[in-house]
Amino acid sequence: MRLFLVLLGLTGLGSPLIANEAPTLLPGRQVPDVAFTDLTGKPHRLANASRYAGMAIALSSATCPVSKRQMPSLAKLEQELSNRGIALLVLNPMKTETDNEIRAQVAAGGVRSTVCHDATQVVARALQARTTTEVFLLAPDRTLLYRGALDDQYGPTFSREAPTVSHLLEAADALKVGRKPRRPLTEAPGCELDLGPRAPTAPTSLTYHRDITRILQQHCVDCHRPEGIAPFRLDTSAAVTERAKTIRRVVTKGQMPPWFAAPPPAGKPSPWANDCALPGADRRDLLAWLDSADRPLGDPTDAPTPRTYPGAWSIGRPDAVLQVSRPHAIKADGFMRYEHDTIETSFPEDRWVQAYEILPTVRGVVHHVIVRCIPKGKKVSFGGAEDYWAAYVPGNGSHAYPTGFARKLPAGATLTFQIHYTPNGQATTDQLKIGLRFAKTPPRHEMRTVGLANLRLDIPPGAARHVETLVRPLPVDLPVTALMAHMHVRGAAFKFELLGADGSVETLLDLPRYDFNWQLRHDYVEPRVLPQGSRVRITAVFDNSAANPANPDPTKRVRWGEQTSDEMMIGYVEYYVPVR
Repeated sequence: MRLFLVLLGLTGLGSPLIANEAPTLLPGRQVPDVAFTDLTGKPHRLANASRYAGMAIALSSATCPVSKRQMPSLAKLEQELSNRGIALLVLNPMKTETDNEIRAQVAAGGVRSTVCHDATQVVARALQARTTTEVFLLAPDRTLLYRGALDDQYGPTFSREAPTVSHLLEAADALKVGRKPRRPLTEAPGCELDLGPRAPTAPTSLTYHRDITRILQQHCVDCHRPEGIAPFRLDTSAAVTERAKTIRRVVTKGQMPPWFAAPPPAGKPSPWANDCALPGADRRDLLAWLDSADRPLGDPTDAPTPRTYPGAWSIGRPDAVLQVSRPHAIKADGFMRYEHDTIETSFPEDRWVQAYEILPTVRGVVHHVIVRCIPKGKKVSFGGAEDYWAAYVPGNGSHAYPTGFARKLPAGATLTFQIHYTPNGQATTDQLKIGLRFAKTPPRHEMRTVGLANLRLDIPPGAARHVETLVRPLPVDLPVTALMAHMHVRGAAFKFELLGADGSVETLLDLPRYDFNWQLRHDYVEPRVLPQGSRVRITAVFDNSAANPANPDPTKRVRWGEQTSDEMMIGYVEYYVPVR
């Protein structure tokens, strides 16, 4: 499950730019000379490149996820560039970010080069910069030699332990011997910059305060707000305008809001209580305003009442708060294997949990958490695929059950935690907690989760559309409340089907575009009873090809394994049984 970081997705890292998307400031052209000041107030000019063998300029942002992860890489490259006589300028063009945020980011990343907060965007406009991760290499006479990605270590949907190619260093080595870079123009994934000039467009009667704020409050601001899980806020007009190109792309591509289930048939309501897909009318209005000539703000008195949010615990004050046994160290960059931990509960009698919430101490580095409940006296083990007791996934670390429904926490049970940490550019530690709210009266139904797991995965090297299936019979009528799919970074699609005893086939959940970053629960509006005698079939499609940018090794034959570099295929089914 990988961080909301799909939010900023671009594919084809390191590939040539599409012609109709190419900037007009191309390699071989001269970059205009502009003046700027660094974070210390010292004046500079781009003409200062003449003092060195060249000048590298790296765009950055304190809130863009890919840019944040890239900062330690810049620190590592400083000496490499210096050895080649090349100066490095780190340039932050984000108007809504503060000098203090930028100082904190570069200090945590270990960057010592010149840093400029280009709040007026004069330098970014001179470069015709496109994203917050783009890098530029200038010859001493300001001839642009290279623009594009720093390297191929990070993308919005993956993190590698180390880069396999450093585009900037390749270009620097070419400069040193007087050659043109082998790849002078590549694609830099990150937040798009809206620097203009914009193409002429039609005006709109929609306004930010009356219309757009309400769309964003309904579908975006729960996450995109101060203290929210998203990397940047979307609750001010300045923030929305600055992110306009990014918002337009992820909405157009269906990446945001994060909901990947196939839509219901025309005219039919969604069966899912938590369906957060953007309705067609809201999508049309949001895009129309983003594409309008002046993005009118309108009358501030038309704005809705600002949303208020609960404190640390969205489930309300827990009856019990339990913390894992130790702080876990998260490195600044690269890739981390899963961490494990336990909590030995000390409740002398069984407890019924009506709501739970998993709360990291550093949300930005926790990708997902799987909690299992081991009854007292049973051997404690990690991993497993048959069930889970609680889970944390991007955008959802809590769950509350209706009155009369609860999960059982046996007396003296041990909770085991499988934790997937994702480095975000700053070394830190995390010691997450779980809050429990107990049922006031004994429940009528016990909530359970079973994992339908295919442990015999065998995915050939290079296979672009490898299909695996698993079928399980239903020995009893099964009242199902939720479905969830789980695969790793090679997962491409997933489907749950009900095979009737009469030969009928019904799709229960279709995920035609599975995304490891967003492994979402799909909660039924009403429980769905799967009849005794029928069967459940799960089908998974895996992309083990080199075209999958998240694939750690397309030459590897992949089998079942816990780590992200391996694969899994689990269809989780949440259901309930009577309490006897």
